Amino acid sequence: MGEEEELPIYAEQVQQNEHGKGICSCCYCVPVHWLRKLAREMHWSFVFGVVIVYGISQGLGGGFARLGTEYYMKEVQKVQPSESQVYLGITNIPWIVKPLWGLLTDVVPILGYRRRPYFILAGFVGVISMLFLSLHKNLHIVFALLLMTAGSAGVAIADVTVDACVAQNSGTHPSLAADMQSLCALSSSIGSLVGFSLSGIFVHLIGPNGVFGLLSIPAGLVLLVGVLLKEPQMPNFAYQQVSLKFLDAAKAMWNTLICPNVWGPCLYMYLSFALSLDIYEGMFYWVTDPEAGPALSKESMGFVMAVGSVGSLLGAVLYQYGLKNHPFRDLLFWTQLLYGLSGMLDLVLVLRLNLQYGIPDYFFVVIDASVSQMIGRLKWMPLLVLSSKLCPPGIEGTFFALLMSIDNAGLMSASWVGGFLLHILNVTRTRFDNLWLAILIRNFLRIAPLTLLFLVPRADPNASILPDEVTSSKEGSEPTVTENVELVSLVKEGDD
Repeated sequence: MGEEEELPIYAEQVQQNEHGKGICSCCYCVPVHWLRKLAREMHWSFVFGVVIVYGISQGLGGGFARLGTEYYMKEVQKVQPSESQVYLGITNIPWIVKPLWGLLTDVVPILGYRRRPYFILAGFVGVISMLFLSLHKNLHIVFALLLMTAGSAGVAIADVTVDACVAQNSGTHPSLAADMQSLCALSSSIGSLVGFSLSGIFVHLIGPNGVFGLLSIPAGLVLLVGVLLKEPQMPNFAYQQVSLKFLDAAKAMWNTLICPNVWGPCLYMYLSFALSLDIYEGMFYWVTDPEAGPALSKESMGFVMAVGSVGSLLGAVLYQYGLKNHPFRDLLFWTQLLYGLSGMLDLVLVLRLNLQYGIPDYFFVVIDASVSQMIGRLKWMPLLVLSSKLCPPGIEGTFFALLMSIDNAGLMSASWVGGFLLHILNVTRTRFDNLWLAILIRNFLRIAPLTLLFLVPRADPNASILPDEVTSSKEGSEPTVTENVELVSLVKEGDD
Protein backbone atom coordinates (compact mmCIF):
# COMPACT_ATOMS: atom_id res chain seq x y z
CA MET A 1 0.00 0.00 0.00
CA GLY A 2 2.86 2.36 0.77
CA GLU A 3 4.44 1.71 -2.60
CA GLU A 4 1.20 2.60 -4.35
CA GLU A 5 1.11 5.93 -2.53
CA GLU A 6 4.68 6.74 -3.55
CA LEU A 7 4.18 5.97 -7.24
CA PRO A 8 2.31 9.17 -8.20
CA ILE A 9 4.92 11.31 -6.47
CA TYR A 10 7.75 9.45 -8.21
CA ALA A 11 6.01 9.77 -11.59
CA GLU A 12 5.58 13.51 -11.11
CA GLN A 13 9.29 13.88 -10.28
CA VAL A 14 10.26 11.91 -13.40
CA GLN A 15 8.06 14.17 -15.55
CA GLN A 16 9.65 17.28 -14.02
CA ASN A 17 13.16 15.92 -14.60
CA GLU A 18 12.36 15.01 -18.18
CA HIS A 19 10.84 18.45 -18.72
CA GLY A 20 13.94 20.12 -17.31
CA LYS A 21 16.18 18.01 -19.50
CA GLY A 22 13.98 18.87 -22.46
CA ILE A 23 14.47 22.59 -21.89
CA CYS A 24 18.22 22.12 -21.52
CA SER A 25 18.53 19.93 -24.58
CA CYS A 26 16.32 22.33 -26.55
CA CYS A 27 18.77 25.19 -25.92
CA TYR A 28 21.57 23.13 -27.43
CA CYS A 29 19.57 21.41 -30.16
CA VAL A 30 17.85 24.43 -31.73
CA PRO A 31 20.97 25.53 -33.71
CA VAL A 32 21.59 21.91 -34.71
CA HIS A 33 18.01 21.45 -35.93
CA TRP A 34 18.25 24.77 -37.77
CA LEU A 35 21.42 23.69 -39.57
CA ARG A 36 19.90 20.31 -40.36
CA LYS A 37 16.87 22.04 -41.85
CA LEU A 38 19.06 24.17 -44.12
CA ALA A 39 21.13 21.14 -45.09
CA ARG A 40 18.02 19.11 -45.83
CA GLU A 41 16.43 21.82 -47.98
CA MET A 42 19.54 22.96 -49.89
CA HIS A 43 22.05 20.10 -49.44
CA TRP A 44 24.68 19.87 -46.75
CA SER A 45 27.50 20.92 -49.11
CA PHE A 46 25.95 24.39 -49.45
CA VAL A 47 25.79 24.89 -45.66
CA PHE A 48 29.36 23.57 -45.41
CA GLY A 49 30.47 26.05 -48.08
CA VAL A 50 28.90 29.05 -46.34
CA VAL A 51 30.44 28.12 -42.98
CA ILE A 52 33.87 27.58 -44.55
CA VAL A 53 33.93 30.75 -46.68
CA TYR A 54 32.31 33.16 -44.22
CA GLY A 55 33.29 31.57 -40.91
CA ILE A 56 36.71 30.02 -41.57
CA SER A 57 38.15 31.87 -44.60
CA GLN A 58 36.86 35.41 -44.01
CA GLY A 59 36.13 35.27 -40.28
CA LEU A 60 38.81 33.21 -38.57
CA GLY A 61 41.32 33.55 -41.41
CA GLY A 62 40.68 37.29 -41.67
CA GLY A 63 41.45 37.73 -37.96
CA PHE A 64 44.74 35.84 -38.29
CA ALA A 65 45.66 37.64 -41.52
CA ARG A 66 45.00 41.12 -40.14
CA LEU A 67 47.32 40.87 -37.14
CA GLY A 68 49.82 38.63 -38.90
CA THR A 69 50.19 41.12 -41.76
CA GLU A 70 50.64 44.04 -39.36
CA TYR A 71 53.56 42.35 -37.61
CA TYR A 72 54.93 40.98 -40.88
CA MET A 73 55.27 44.51 -42.23
CA LYS A 74 56.74 45.83 -38.97
CA GLU A 75 59.06 43.02 -37.86
CA VAL A 76 59.92 41.05 -41.02
CA GLN A 77 59.87 43.62 -43.82
CA LYS A 78 60.71 46.46 -41.39
CA VAL A 79 58.94 49.12 -43.47
CA GLN A 80 57.80 52.54 -42.31
CA PRO A 81 54.16 52.97 -41.23
CA SER A 82 53.47 55.20 -44.25
CA GLU A 83 54.81 52.51 -46.60
CA SER A 84 52.86 49.78 -44.82
CA GLN A 85 49.70 51.87 -45.23
CA VAL A 86 50.19 52.03 -49.00
CA TYR A 87 51.20 48.37 -49.35
CA LEU A 88 48.13 47.12 -47.50
CA GLY A 89 45.98 49.25 -49.81
CA ILE A 90 47.51 47.43 -52.78
CA THR A 91 46.54 44.04 -51.38
CA ASN A 92 42.88 45.12 -51.42
CA ILE A 93 42.83 45.65 -55.21
CA PRO A 94 41.17 42.24 -55.87
CA TRP A 95 38.16 43.45 -53.86
CA ILE A 96 37.79 46.46 -56.17
CA VAL A 97 37.29 44.24 -59.22
CA LYS A 98 34.58 42.15 -57.55
CA PRO A 99 32.10 42.75 -60.42
CA LEU A 100 34.55 40.92 -62.71
CA TRP A 101 34.55 37.86 -60.45
CA GLY A 102 30.76 38.06 -60.23
CA LEU A 103 30.33 38.20 -64.00
CA LEU A 104 32.73 35.30 -64.50
CA THR A 105 30.85 33.04 -62.09
CA ASP A 106 27.53 34.03 -63.66
CA VAL A 107 28.27 33.77 -67.37
CA VAL A 108 31.49 31.75 -67.83
CA PRO A 109 31.10 28.14 -66.63
CA ILE A 110 34.13 25.84 -66.65
CA LEU A 111 33.64 22.22 -67.73
CA GLY A 112 29.91 22.76 -67.37
CA TYR A 113 30.03 24.05 -63.78
CA ARG A 114 29.42 27.67 -62.74
CA ARG A 115 30.56 27.64 -59.09
CA ARG A 116 32.74 24.63 -58.29
CA PRO A 117 35.74 25.56 -60.51
CA TYR A 118 35.93 29.04 -58.98
CA PHE A 119 36.01 27.64 -55.44
CA ILE A 120 38.82 25.32 -56.52
CA LEU A 121 40.68 28.19 -58.20
CA ALA A 122 40.28 30.43 -55.12
CA GLY A 123 41.50 27.71 -52.77
CA PHE A 124 44.46 26.76 -54.96
CA VAL A 125 45.62 30.38 -55.29
CA GLY A 126 45.26 30.88 -51.53
CA VAL A 127 47.20 27.73 -50.58
CA ILE A 128 50.11 28.43 -52.94
CA SER A 129 50.46 32.11 -52.00
CA MET A 130 50.27 31.53 -48.23
CA LEU A 131 52.77 28.64 -48.33
CA PHE A 132 55.25 30.72 -50.32
CA LEU A 133 54.94 33.57 -47.82
CA SER A 134 55.44 31.19 -44.95
CA LEU A 135 58.45 29.28 -46.31
CA HIS A 136 60.48 32.24 -47.59
CA LYS A 137 61.84 34.17 -44.63
CA ASN A 138 63.69 36.91 -46.55
CA LEU A 139 61.22 37.59 -49.33
CA HIS A 140 61.55 40.87 -51.21
CA ILE A 141 58.73 43.30 -50.51
CA VAL A 142 57.59 43.26 -54.15
CA PHE A 143 57.15 39.48 -54.20
CA ALA A 144 55.59 39.56 -50.74
CA LEU A 145 53.01 42.08 -51.99
CA LEU A 146 52.27 39.94 -55.05
CA LEU A 147 51.69 36.89 -52.87
CA MET A 148 49.51 38.78 -50.37
CA THR A 149 47.49 40.25 -53.24
CA ALA A 150 47.06 36.77 -54.70
CA GLY A 151 45.86 35.50 -51.31
CA SER A 152 43.42 38.41 -51.11
CA ALA A 153 42.19 37.54 -54.62
CA GLY A 154 41.52 33.97 -53.49
CA VAL A 155 39.38 35.19 -50.60
CA ALA A 156 37.54 37.69 -52.85
CA ILE A 157 36.77 35.07 -55.52
CA ALA A 158 35.46 32.64 -52.90
CA ASP A 159 33.36 35.43 -51.37
CA VAL A 160 31.71 36.33 -54.67
CA THR A 161 31.15 32.67 -55.56
CA VAL A 162 29.46 31.78 -52.29
CA ASP A 163 27.30 34.91 -52.59
CA ALA A 164 26.21 33.66 -56.00
CA CYS A 165 25.28 30.31 -54.43
CA VAL A 166 23.29 32.09 -51.73
CA ALA A 167 21.53 34.18 -54.39
CA GLN A 168 20.64 31.10 -56.40
CA ASN A 169 19.24 29.28 -53.35
CA SER A 170 17.35 32.39 -52.28
CA GLY A 171 15.50 32.21 -55.58
CA THR A 172 14.64 28.54 -55.30
CA HIS A 173 13.90 28.69 -51.54
CA PRO A 174 12.57 32.24 -50.89
CA SER A 175 11.17 31.29 -47.48
CA LEU A 176 14.70 30.48 -46.29
CA ALA A 177 16.39 33.62 -47.63
CA ALA A 178 16.49 35.25 -44.19
CA ASP A 179 17.89 32.04 -42.67
CA MET A 180 20.70 32.04 -45.20
CA GLN A 181 21.50 35.66 -44.35
CA SER A 182 21.61 34.73 -40.67
CA LEU A 183 23.89 31.79 -41.42
CA CYS A 184 26.31 34.07 -43.29
CA ALA A 185 26.28 36.75 -40.59
CA LEU A 186 26.65 34.35 -37.67
CA SER A 187 29.45 32.41 -39.36
CA SER A 188 31.37 35.59 -40.11
CA SER A 189 30.88 37.12 -36.65
CA ILE A 190 31.80 33.99 -34.69
CA GLY A 191 34.77 33.30 -36.95
CA SER A 192 36.09 36.85 -36.60
CA LEU A 193 35.74 36.79 -32.82
CA VAL A 194 37.62 33.49 -32.53
CA GLY A 195 40.22 34.56 -35.09
CA PHE A 196 41.08 37.84 -33.42
CA SER A 197 41.10 36.23 -29.97
CA LEU A 198 43.67 33.61 -31.02
CA SER A 199 45.67 35.66 -33.53
CA GLY A 200 47.88 37.40 -30.97
CA ILE A 201 48.78 34.12 -29.28
CA PHE A 202 49.78 32.45 -32.55
CA VAL A 203 51.71 35.48 -33.83
CA HIS A 204 53.67 35.42 -30.57
CA LEU A 205 54.31 31.65 -30.68
CA ILE A 206 55.11 31.02 -34.36
CA GLY A 207 55.63 34.52 -35.79
CA PRO A 208 53.98 36.23 -38.79
CA ASN A 209 55.44 33.75 -41.29
CA GLY A 210 54.05 30.85 -39.31
CA VAL A 211 50.62 32.51 -39.27
CA PHE A 212 50.73 32.76 -43.07
CA GLY A 213 51.40 29.03 -43.13
CA LEU A 214 48.31 28.44 -41.00
CA LEU A 215 46.26 30.52 -43.44
CA SER A 216 46.84 27.86 -46.09
CA ILE A 217 44.43 25.65 -44.11
CA PRO A 218 41.34 27.89 -44.67
CA ALA A 219 42.34 28.18 -48.33
CA GLY A 220 42.57 24.39 -48.54
CA LEU A 221 39.10 24.09 -47.04
CA VAL A 222 37.77 26.48 -49.71
CA LEU A 223 39.28 24.17 -52.33
CA LEU A 224 37.51 21.27 -50.60
CA VAL A 225 34.22 23.17 -50.93
CA GLY A 226 34.71 23.23 -54.69
CA VAL A 227 35.24 19.47 -54.71
CA LEU A 228 32.23 18.63 -52.51
CA LEU A 229 29.68 21.23 -53.65
CA LYS A 230 26.59 19.71 -55.25
CA GLU A 231 25.95 21.54 -58.51
CA PRO A 232 24.23 20.41 -61.73
CA GLN A 233 26.42 20.29 -64.80
CA MET A 234 25.47 22.31 -67.88
CA PRO A 235 26.49 20.36 -70.99
CA ASN A 236 26.99 22.01 -74.38
CA PHE A 237 27.20 25.55 -73.03
CA ALA A 238 27.23 28.18 -75.78
CA TYR A 239 30.50 29.96 -75.03
CA GLN A 240 30.06 32.16 -78.08
CA GLN A 241 27.33 34.02 -76.18
CA VAL A 242 29.61 34.98 -73.28
CA SER A 243 30.74 38.26 -74.82
CA LEU A 244 27.13 39.19 -75.57
CA LYS A 245 26.12 38.57 -71.96
CA PHE A 246 29.04 40.69 -70.76
CA LEU A 247 27.95 43.55 -73.00
CA ASP A 248 24.32 43.30 -71.88
CA ALA A 249 25.31 43.41 -68.21
CA ALA A 250 27.70 46.33 -68.79
CA LYS A 251 25.02 48.28 -70.69
CA ALA A 252 22.44 47.72 -67.95
CA MET A 253 24.89 48.87 -65.27
CA TRP A 254 25.84 51.99 -67.23
CA ASN A 255 22.19 52.95 -67.84
CA THR A 256 21.61 52.69 -64.10
CA LEU A 257 24.73 54.61 -63.09
CA ILE A 258 23.87 57.66 -65.18
CA CYS A 259 20.62 58.18 -63.26
CA PRO A 260 20.97 61.10 -60.78
CA ASN A 261 19.29 59.02 -58.06
CA VAL A 262 22.10 56.51 -58.44
CA TRP A 263 25.33 58.33 -59.23
CA GLY A 264 24.74 60.88 -56.45
CA PRO A 265 24.70 58.28 -53.63
CA CYS A 266 27.58 56.42 -55.32
CA LEU A 267 29.69 59.57 -55.32
CA TYR A 268 28.82 60.21 -51.68
CA MET A 269 29.76 56.66 -50.66
CA TYR A 270 33.14 56.91 -52.39
CA LEU A 271 33.96 60.34 -50.94
CA SER A 272 32.75 59.47 -47.44
CA PHE A 273 35.23 56.58 -47.34
CA ALA A 274 38.04 58.36 -49.20
CA LEU A 275 37.92 61.45 -46.96
CA SER A 276 38.00 59.32 -43.81
CA LEU A 277 41.77 58.93 -44.00
CA ASP A 278 43.19 55.65 -42.75
CA ILE A 279 46.26 56.15 -40.53
CA TYR A 280 45.89 52.87 -38.67
CA GLU A 281 49.48 51.82 -39.36
CA GLY A 282 50.78 54.91 -37.56
CA MET A 283 48.59 54.10 -34.56
CA PHE A 284 49.62 50.43 -34.64
CA TYR A 285 53.33 51.22 -34.67
CA TRP A 286 52.85 53.70 -31.82
CA VAL A 287 50.70 51.41 -29.65
CA THR A 288 53.24 48.58 -29.96
CA ASP A 289 56.33 50.80 -29.54
CA PRO A 290 58.21 50.07 -26.29
CA GLU A 291 59.34 53.67 -25.75
CA ALA A 292 56.85 56.15 -27.20
CA GLY A 293 53.67 54.14 -26.80
CA PRO A 294 51.99 51.71 -24.40
CA ALA A 295 54.05 48.78 -25.80
CA LEU A 296 51.10 46.39 -26.04
CA SER A 297 52.02 42.77 -26.63
CA LYS A 298 50.88 40.60 -29.53
CA GLU A 299 48.37 38.83 -27.30
CA SER A 300 46.99 42.16 -26.13
CA MET A 301 46.59 43.44 -29.68
CA GLY A 302 44.71 40.30 -30.65
CA PHE A 303 42.36 40.79 -27.72
CA VAL A 304 41.85 44.46 -28.63
CA MET A 305 40.86 43.48 -32.17
CA ALA A 306 38.51 40.83 -30.79
CA VAL A 307 36.78 43.43 -28.62
CA GLY A 308 36.55 45.64 -31.70
CA SER A 309 34.70 42.89 -33.57
CA VAL A 310 32.25 42.65 -30.66
CA GLY A 311 31.66 46.40 -30.92
CA SER A 312 31.02 46.01 -34.64
CA LEU A 313 28.46 43.29 -33.94
CA LEU A 314 26.74 45.49 -31.34
CA GLY A 315 26.53 48.27 -33.91
CA ALA A 316 24.77 45.96 -36.35
CA VAL A 317 22.30 44.88 -33.65
CA LEU A 318 21.63 48.49 -32.63
CA TYR A 319 20.91 49.43 -36.23
CA GLN A 320 18.64 46.43 -36.76
CA TYR A 321 16.49 47.03 -33.70
CA GLY A 322 16.53 50.81 -33.33
CA LEU A 323 17.70 52.76 -36.38
CA LYS A 324 16.85 50.88 -39.56
CA ASN A 325 13.62 52.81 -40.24
CA HIS A 326 15.18 56.30 -40.06
CA PRO A 327 15.67 58.26 -43.33
CA PHE A 328 19.06 57.73 -44.95
CA ARG A 329 20.20 61.34 -44.89
CA ASP A 330 19.31 61.94 -41.24
CA LEU A 331 20.96 58.73 -40.08
CA LEU A 332 24.11 59.31 -42.14
CA PHE A 333 24.41 62.82 -40.70
CA TRP A 334 24.57 61.61 -37.11
CA THR A 335 26.67 58.54 -37.77
CA GLN A 336 29.24 60.51 -39.78
CA LEU A 337 29.38 63.18 -37.06
CA LEU A 338 29.86 60.57 -34.35
CA TYR A 339 32.46 58.86 -36.52
CA GLY A 340 34.52 62.03 -36.58
CA LEU A 341 34.10 62.66 -32.87
CA SER A 342 35.04 59.08 -31.96
CA GLY A 343 38.41 59.69 -33.58
CA MET A 344 39.19 62.08 -30.75
CA LEU A 345 39.71 59.04 -28.53
CA ASP A 346 42.89 58.36 -30.50
CA LEU A 347 44.00 61.93 -29.85
CA VAL A 348 43.40 61.55 -26.11
CA LEU A 349 45.41 58.32 -26.16
CA VAL A 350 48.38 59.68 -28.12
CA LEU A 351 48.58 62.82 -25.94
CA ARG A 352 48.40 60.50 -22.90
CA LEU A 353 45.52 62.50 -21.42
CA ASN A 354 43.95 59.25 -20.28
CA LEU A 355 46.77 58.76 -17.77
CA GLN A 356 46.01 62.14 -16.23
CA TYR A 357 42.54 60.83 -15.38
CA GLY A 358 43.88 57.54 -14.07
CA ILE A 359 42.73 55.40 -17.04
CA PRO A 360 45.35 52.75 -17.97
CA ASP A 361 46.49 52.64 -21.58
CA TYR A 362 45.35 49.07 -22.20
CA PHE A 363 41.86 49.72 -20.84
CA PHE A 364 41.56 52.91 -22.89
CA VAL A 365 42.72 51.16 -26.09
CA VAL A 366 40.01 48.53 -25.59
CA ILE A 367 37.37 51.24 -25.13
CA ASP A 368 38.66 53.08 -28.20
CA ALA A 369 38.53 49.94 -30.37
CA SER A 370 35.01 48.95 -29.33
CA VAL A 371 33.53 52.45 -29.69
CA SER A 372 35.16 53.20 -33.05
CA GLN A 373 34.18 49.84 -34.51
CA MET A 374 30.60 50.15 -33.26
CA ILE A 375 30.18 53.63 -34.77
CA GLY A 376 31.94 52.51 -37.94
CA ARG A 377 29.40 49.71 -38.28
CA LEU A 378 26.52 52.12 -37.66
CA LYS A 379 27.91 54.30 -40.46
CA TRP A 380 28.27 51.31 -42.77
CA MET A 381 24.87 49.66 -42.30
CA PRO A 382 22.66 52.39 -43.87
CA LEU A 383 25.09 52.56 -46.79
CA LEU A 384 24.60 48.84 -47.32
CA VAL A 385 20.83 49.20 -47.30
CA LEU A 386 21.06 52.22 -49.61
CA SER A 387 23.24 50.19 -51.99
CA SER A 388 20.69 47.40 -52.09
CA LYS A 389 18.01 49.95 -53.02
CA LEU A 390 20.09 51.14 -55.97
CA CYS A 391 20.31 47.73 -57.66
CA PRO A 392 18.13 47.40 -60.80
CA PRO A 393 16.08 44.24 -61.43
CA GLY A 394 17.88 41.42 -63.19
CA ILE A 395 21.46 42.41 -62.30
CA GLU A 396 21.12 42.93 -58.55
CA GLY A 397 24.10 40.80 -57.55
CA THR A 398 26.51 42.16 -60.15
CA PHE A 399 25.49 45.77 -59.57
CA PHE A 400 25.74 45.36 -55.81
CA ALA A 401 29.26 44.01 -56.31
CA LEU A 402 29.99 47.13 -58.36
CA LEU A 403 28.79 49.36 -55.52
CA MET A 404 30.93 47.44 -53.05
CA SER A 405 33.88 47.94 -55.39
CA ILE A 406 33.26 51.70 -55.29
CA ASP A 407 33.35 51.55 -51.50
CA ASN A 408 36.53 49.48 -51.59
CA ALA A 409 38.07 52.03 -53.95
CA GLY A 410 37.22 54.70 -51.38
CA LEU A 411 38.90 52.68 -48.64
CA MET A 412 41.99 52.16 -50.77
CA SER A 413 42.14 55.89 -51.51
CA ALA A 414 41.87 56.60 -47.79
CA SER A 415 44.69 54.16 -47.10
CA TRP A 416 47.01 55.65 -49.71
CA VAL A 417 46.30 59.28 -48.80
CA GLY A 418 46.66 58.38 -45.12
CA GLY A 419 50.06 56.82 -45.85
CA PHE A 420 51.08 59.99 -47.72
CA LEU A 421 49.98 62.08 -44.73
CA LEU A 422 52.09 59.97 -42.36
CA HIS A 423 55.05 60.40 -44.71
CA ILE A 424 54.61 64.18 -44.96
CA LEU A 425 54.40 64.50 -41.17
CA ASN A 426 57.48 62.30 -40.77
CA VAL A 427 55.77 59.61 -38.70
CA THR A 428 58.23 56.72 -38.82
CA ARG A 429 58.92 53.46 -37.00
CA THR A 430 60.50 55.35 -34.10
CA ARG A 431 59.30 58.96 -34.44
CA PHE A 432 55.73 59.84 -33.50
CA ASP A 433 56.00 63.54 -32.65
CA ASN A 434 53.45 64.55 -35.30
CA LEU A 435 51.11 61.60 -34.95
CA TRP A 436 48.68 63.76 -32.97
CA LEU A 437 48.51 66.18 -35.91
CA ALA A 438 47.76 63.35 -38.34
CA ILE A 439 44.90 62.25 -36.06
CA LEU A 440 43.54 65.80 -35.90
CA ILE A 441 43.60 66.17 -39.69
CA ARG A 442 41.93 62.78 -40.11
CA ASN A 443 39.16 63.68 -37.66
CA PHE A 444 38.49 66.95 -39.45
CA LEU A 445 38.24 65.19 -42.83
CA ARG A 446 35.89 62.61 -41.34
CA ILE A 447 33.38 65.39 -40.74
CA ALA A 448 33.83 66.85 -44.25
CA PRO A 449 31.35 64.39 -45.91
CA LEU A 450 28.56 66.14 -43.98
CA THR A 451 28.72 68.85 -46.65
CA LEU A 452 27.98 66.24 -49.33
CA LEU A 453 24.81 64.78 -47.82
CA PHE A 454 22.70 66.54 -50.48
CA LEU A 455 23.83 63.73 -52.80
CA VAL A 456 21.89 61.22 -50.68
CA PRO A 457 18.10 61.13 -51.09
CA ARG A 458 16.06 61.92 -48.01
CA ALA A 459 14.10 58.73 -48.54
CA ASP A 460 12.37 56.21 -46.36
CA PRO A 461 14.54 53.06 -46.19
CA ASN A 462 11.43 51.01 -46.99
CA ALA A 463 10.61 53.01 -50.13
CA SER A 464 11.93 52.58 -53.66
CA ILE A 465 14.69 54.94 -54.85
CA LEU A 466 15.22 53.91 -58.46
CA PRO A 467 13.22 55.80 -61.11
CA ASP A 468 10.46 53.96 -62.95
CA GLU A 469 12.36 53.83 -66.23
CA VAL A 470 15.11 51.78 -64.58
CA THR A 471 12.87 49.40 -62.66
CA SER A 472 10.61 48.82 -65.66
CA SER A 473 13.41 48.33 -68.17
CA LYS A 474 14.08 44.80 -66.99
CA GLU A 475 10.51 43.64 -66.63
CA GLY A 476 9.93 40.36 -68.34
CA SER A 477 13.62 39.55 -68.54
CA GLU A 478 15.15 36.63 -66.75
CA PRO A 479 17.13 37.86 -63.77
CA THR A 480 20.67 36.67 -63.43
CA VAL A 481 20.44 36.79 -59.67
CA THR A 482 17.72 37.35 -57.15
CA GLU A 483 17.43 39.49 -54.07
CA ASN A 484 20.63 41.06 -52.95
CA VAL A 485 22.36 38.77 -50.54
CA GLU A 486 25.52 40.70 -49.76
CA LEU A 487 24.27 42.63 -46.76
CA VAL A 488 27.10 41.14 -44.78
CA SER A 489 29.95 43.59 -44.79
CA LEU A 490 32.14 42.96 -47.85
CA VAL A 491 34.65 45.64 -47.07
CA LYS A 492 37.48 44.76 -44.83
CA GLU A 493 37.20 46.69 -41.66
CA GLY A 494 39.68 49.50 -41.65
CA ASP A 495 38.28 51.65 -38.88
CA ASP A 496 40.75 52.85 -36.34
